[in-house]
Amino acid sequence: MAVEPLSQKDVEVRLQELPGWSTDGDRITRRYSFDGHFQAAAMVVHIAQIQEELNHHSDLTLGYNTVTVAVNTHSVGGKVTGLDVELARRIEAVAPGHGAR
Repeated sequence: MAVEPLSQKDVEVRLQELPGWSTDGDRITRRYSFDGHFQAAAMVVHIAQIQEELNHHSDLTLGYNTVTVAVNTHSVGGKVTGLDVELARRIEAVAPGHGAR
């Protein structure tokens, strides 16, 4: 996976394929809502599994019925890389199964 920082333009182009994701400074973020806490917590566990598969760990915030993900790559100065976008894609792929909206 690419670990070179992406340009701001390249990040914006890639995020067009990931509705709900946006830039927040030097990271990409997404907030998911759920019907309840159990669904949100299950999503966090699933995201953690994906992070382990990629060996790429993001910030996760669990609320009562929300999960917020904030992703960047520390090894390139906290910038967004292709690996961050891949993590976001994989999270998006599993989110519907958890009832995320």
